[in-house]
Amino acid sequence: MVLADRTAVLFLGVAAGVAIGLSFAYGGHPWPDTAAIDEGVPAVVPPAKGPGAEPALPATGGRGPATAAVTLPDHSSSAAIDCSMPFQQQLLDTLAGGGKVRVGVFGDSFGDGLWSALYRQLPAKANYQVVKYSQQSTGFTRYASLNIEEHTAQQLAADGPVDIAVISFGANDTQGVWAGGKAARLLSPEWKRVIGERIDGLVNLLRARGAMVYWVGLPKMRKDSFDADISAMNAFYADRMRALNVPFIDTAPLSVDENGAYAPYLPDGPEKKRTLIRANDGIHMSMTGYVRITRGLAERIRNYVDTARRSVAEGAVPAAGQASVS
Repeated sequence: MVLADRTAVLFLGVAAGVAIGLSFAYGGHPWPDTAAIDEGVPAVVPPAKGPGAEPALPATGGRGPATAAVTLPDHSSSAAIDCSMPFQQQLLDTLAGGGKVRVGVFGDSFGDGLWSALYRQLPAKANYQVVKYSQQSTGFTRYASLNIEEHTAQQLAADGPVDIAVISFGANDTQGVWAGGKAARLLSPEWKRVIGERIDGLVNLLRARGAMVYWVGLPKMRKDSFDADISAMNAFYADRMRALNVPFIDTAPLSVDENGAYAPYLPDGPEKKRTLIRANDGIHMSMTGYVRITRGLAERIRNYVDTARRSVAEGAVPAAGQASVS
């Protein structure tokens, strides 16, 4: 029965992915009938030591290209921790050269939905390019069928680096994993070791290619037993991201009612109109739901990029190709 449940998740993910794939009928654009709504998410302002102060430039100590330090509080209506994030040289070079900021979305079928939502909220007219690297029926427990780290390296080698990487996996990973010829049960110490190393490898790969990384957690699930596994995995991911100093975007609070229960309909938008936010499978979001859970992340990315753009314009960061290494 457990195996059947896990397999069902994969088939449901494929079905949801097919639905999201219909967006390509509109020239690769997300579905045109769901408008992104700005609910007045507070602006993110970098801390200053005094009036007009700008983020300081830390020494690199020979560890890589210079970066500009900035602290960006998270206003995504989630429990994501505040992190001190440096401007990656990749982003600074993109902005200095006047190029579009490339946002890569990596994940499974849930990642497909995140891509579609971020595509509409970070449009080309605002100088963004949101690229879909997610792939259905993948996960960190399924390396026998697809090694995510190797696949991502191949994608970036073919397509070039991304300035910002958004990652979301997990719906296909509520199962054991083979480790050293033995089966490690879900969330056992050995499972956490193996999956943790794979997660670290992906994050380190993206950072080595110059990306600023965000991890998006999974929402509340309709089935209680599945939700218990997902909640535990979210906690594991959040701890791992905290250790890596990667912002973890907690979407669960945005997917529940006032009692903390799973809710297919929730008040949404400026008028708080009752709106369908979940797909029929009880796992994925509707397109409106994906927009809902990514509004704060999109705002955070915009503020991060805008702050970096101002720093480049004011000459407060090294020019492209001129990063100093001590």
